[in-house]
Amino acid sequence: VYELEQSSSTVSFSIFEELRGDPTTVIGITDQVAGQILIDLENPSASQVGLVQVNARTLATDNENRNRAMRNEILDTDQFELISFEPIALQGLPDAVEVGGTYTFDILGNLTIRDITQEVVFTATIAIDSASQVSGTATAEVSRSAYSLIIPSVPFVANVSDDITLSIDFLATTP
Repeated sequence: VYELEQSSSTVSFSIFEELRGDPTTVIGITDQVAGQILIDLENPSASQVGLVQVNARTLATDNENRNRAMRNEILDTDQFELISFEPIALQGLPDAVEVGGTYTFDILGNLTIRDITQEVVFTATIAIDSASQVSGTATAEVSRSAYSLIIPSVPFVANVSDDITLSIDFLATTP
């Protein structure tokens, strides 16, 4: 069992918006993420990913006004502190894995943002760096509307995309 290392793991989102007439890709990021991965080297199909939780209060972009709106209005982090992903199944696992190998597969699960849960598929690439360390990335596309994430109406923000890319870059080690 490998535990995500907060000091070497991040969760981020990216979304397109027009700010003061300039098209931009907004990136929000935090290192406040927790989770576990079980890799069975002898029987890869028995591998599992545990519940992944992100502290939404710590997500930050390059703009403090946006951060305030995100925490107070969009995500309502006073009431919904955590974003969680509960894996249901791993799809496309290889028949054999070994230390030093890199593998790509899908993680099907339930993503909860605020009080709305939707089924999401993350595409993951994981490297088994050593018997005591794994690293990798996982990404998924979600829509703002599926989670009722409403952007506050302000005069200088326009055309905020409905599409959001979620990513986790992680390093996990055995405790």
